Amino acid sequence: MASIGKTRLDSGWLAARSTEVSLSGTQLTTTHPPSGPTAPWLNAVVPGTVLATLAENKVVPDPFYGLQNETIIDIADSGREYYTFWFFTTFQSKLSGNQHLDLNFRGINYSAEVYLNGHKKVMPKGMFRRHSLDVTDILHPDGQNLLAVLVHPPDHPGRIPPKGGQGGDHEIGKDVATQYVQGWDWMAPIRDRNTGIWDEVSVSITGPVNIIDPHLVSSFFDDYKRVYLHATTELENRSAWVAECSLNIQVTTGVEGNICLVEHLQTQHLSIPAGSQVQYTFPELFFYKPDLWWPNGMGKQSLYNVHITVDVKGYGESDAWSHLFGFRKIESHIDSATGGRLFKVNGQPIFIRGGNWILSDGLLRLSKERYETDIKFHADMNFNMIRCWGGGLAERPEFYHYCDIYGLLVWEEFWITGDVDGRGDPVSNPNGPQDHDLFLICARDTVKLLRNHPSLALWVGGNEQVPPDDINKALNNDLRLHPYFENSNEISKSSEDLSAVSKDPSQYLDGTRVYIQGSLWDGFADGKGGFTDGPYEIQNPEAFFKNDFYSHGFNPEVGSVGMPVAETIRATMPQEGWQIPLFKKLPNGYTEEVPNPIWEYHKYIPYSKPKKCVDQIELYGTPKDLDDFCLKAQLANYIQYRALLEGWTSRMWSKYTGVLIWKTQNPWTGLRGQFYDHLLDQTAGFYGCRCAAEPIHVQLNLATYFIEVVNTTSDELSNIAIEASVWDLEGTCPYYKVFENLSAPAKKTVPIVEMKYPKSKNPKPVFFLLLKLYRTSDFGILSRNFYWLHLSGGDYKLLEPYRRKKIPLKIASKVFIKGSTYEIEMHVENVDKKADSRSLTYMNNFTAKQGNGDLDMASVEPAASGTDEKNEVGLFQRIFRSFTKENGSLKVTEVNGADVGVAFFLHFSVHALKTDHKEGEDTRILPVHYSDNYFSLVPGEVMPIKITFKVPPGVTPRVTLHGWNYHGGHTVH
Repeated sequence: MASIGKTRLDSGWLAARSTEVSLSGTQLTTTHPPSGPTAPWLNAVVPGTVLATLAENKVVPDPFYGLQNETIIDIADSGREYYTFWFFTTFQSKLSGNQHLDLNFRGINYSAEVYLNGHKKVMPKGMFRRHSLDVTDILHPDGQNLLAVLVHPPDHPGRIPPKGGQGGDHEIGKDVATQYVQGWDWMAPIRDRNTGIWDEVSVSITGPVNIIDPHLVSSFFDDYKRVYLHATTELENRSAWVAECSLNIQVTTGVEGNICLVEHLQTQHLSIPAGSQVQYTFPELFFYKPDLWWPNGMGKQSLYNVHITVDVKGYGESDAWSHLFGFRKIESHIDSATGGRLFKVNGQPIFIRGGNWILSDGLLRLSKERYETDIKFHADMNFNMIRCWGGGLAERPEFYHYCDIYGLLVWEEFWITGDVDGRGDPVSNPNGPQDHDLFLICARDTVKLLRNHPSLALWVGGNEQVPPDDINKALNNDLRLHPYFENSNEISKSSEDLSAVSKDPSQYLDGTRVYIQGSLWDGFADGKGGFTDGPYEIQNPEAFFKNDFYSHGFNPEVGSVGMPVAETIRATMPQEGWQIPLFKKLPNGYTEEVPNPIWEYHKYIPYSKPKKCVDQIELYGTPKDLDDFCLKAQLANYIQYRALLEGWTSRMWSKYTGVLIWKTQNPWTGLRGQFYDHLLDQTAGFYGCRCAAEPIHVQLNLATYFIEVVNTTSDELSNIAIEASVWDLEGTCPYYKVFENLSAPAKKTVPIVEMKYPKSKNPKPVFFLLLKLYRTSDFGILSRNFYWLHLSGGDYKLLEPYRRKKIPLKIASKVFIKGSTYEIEMHVENVDKKADSRSLTYMNNFTAKQGNGDLDMASVEPAASGTDEKNEVGLFQRIFRSFTKENGSLKVTEVNGADVGVAFFLHFSVHALKTDHKEGEDTRILPVHYSDNYFSLVPGEVMPIKITFKVPPGVTPRVTLHGWNYHGGHTVH
């Protein structure tokens, strides 16, 4: 008997253009199967798209490199047949009596005919729907099965107007498909419109009865002490007799290693008539004080495994299903104080700081590995929400799995955009897709696919638009809240009262999450659909703190620049693309940047806004070359995005309830609105966000120059202090203040004191400010924030000669290797030979940060002032003894220098050590997770940094340090 369960069909696929294959689907899956990747057949990327397969086989050039996308024929010019492809594979399966095999496609764009062993099945249209075919009766007796799928592109791929535009000519909106593929102001058009088998393909074996789409819901009583798990599932009996079933539900939690603790086990008996499908609701399961699931920055992401099995008398286990589940309650309402939508999780208000997400890759080369990096990056930035924009994908279960694990709330939007569905230029069709029933089929199926994920926070009808009236009304009805979830207060103290009110909440399609009709309605932007999101351009950093910057409580989109590092430009563009913009002086004194054509094609946003914002790169002096330009762009990126989030957080609850940045990443090699590039290297803006969005944070209000303490946690902070020190370019400290006996109430931003150095006698035109918020009991650092500032009306040009200063550093590092994963702990010290005394916070003993996996320094006591090397090594040994992995040796690297001052804008990178390194070759190992990067150290200061990455087989990594004062790059491990 074949074992029950699912097998993915994700390798061994072939593909060929349909016009180059003379055989029928019946012939391909009986007498004339392709024998291998010989013309016209190619090795295929499944899951993926036609264009992904063509690029992988170098039939077309990489569409994301330089201007190569322009050499690939667009579907509007080639016709749909050109991108209509056969996909072929084989699979082994031999069933015994009473077993069934389903062939499952989790996503096909846009329609398909499936042939299995000579038998044809026609797949209905729609990109966002699952297909499951019972192919039991057409399996080959010897177990070798031949599968061919003919995939057709969207029915209305549209044309790309000469000027491009948002969603091209908007024709794609007539289909239920992703809309960004016709190009946007941040994206070049995708030539095949994402045609292909773009999501998981699998075969699943069951007995006579199978489990379909269970729904899990939790309800809470007595201040979250008493919790009930509700579960409903569909069961289908595919046999010709009544099935006597034992239905089991088991809830376990991982304790340590592979040990599981069984929290609940329940068995129910039921009979299912022959050939019928029934809905079954379990008696609710009671939990007392379960561990709750919290968003990033609020607590742990506790997850339980819910396992449902069905046993059939005379057969045994017939099917099994499992899902990670988090006990949590998400509520939201329009806040009377701000007019913004205010979210609560488990009764606690959460100030939303997050970003807009398009999709991981424009050729839909989606993988668990890349999803994990994407989502962990968002958690690393201390974000707590991701908005899945309506012109992109309905995101996949793997995306949600990592959002569950890392604590990112998700705003999931259906496939409507203002530009394509009624509000574009030219004005597009307001009636949405041609087939409204198909849209609703895809929407309901997407809800069933994703609804059990604790990270999923809300459904939204569309981007800057509402769906057509009939669709909107249907979604409002389908996604109506269960009475228990309608009221933000507990409606009763007992589940018995709850069940008396209405049917079990798990019997709803969802019933637990709010549905908002569009991204500019009901507590978002002006709440009425006016185009009141944005802006999308460079700003003067202090503007974000001003009262007139944004008028509404929750901004769903505000965006700016996104220049990556120079290595990424060289890796993704030919040499013509390495030319930096021309800086054109205008009569009004502003600068206009004129980028090269490749940057323009990749949607570069300039760092200047004539009449509004001086060039934020030119503030540091006119850049000389690509490296200089990109480094100065990182300085601007850091300041821009830190100021954006600090400006919003400065008015937490008094003016704002949340903000989502447009956007966090690009699905291609774009040059705007991103915190990491398509190759997965972070910009400095990433670390500006990470700094600004800390749950506990100290910041400088750039409009008032008041130092503020931000406490987003639910606990009051008491017995805290702030150390503020100003450092000049000569390495002296003209301003040093400690503000003690402070407290910060829960969920509040508190102005503490004005930082008056700029008003002092003879302030320096350019200076550094270091703020530290710490506990007075043990000098544990709660927040550290480093600014470089100039006097009002000034610039940073004095930093240019400062680059020549050689500030000595000492870097102690230790490496731990587990399989292909490297974990490196670094301590970087600005070795100050002249400092007579050091502040008691110089060791930067950071307190543990909730859930982000960074090095917990709280257990390491501060060393005495003037530590000698012997004591320092002893300190490192104390730190590293806390690791259970096999210890590597401690390595100390010194970077010599005779100058005193701030070691400015240090950043690590990881490279493959190569003996035959070619000039311009990209040697970076990516992705890398850094606990911090683009950091600066004042004299005598020590910073712990943790670096984690995976190394490809046979590669030796080296860690390199660069900085404003460190140009050549120093190998430190």
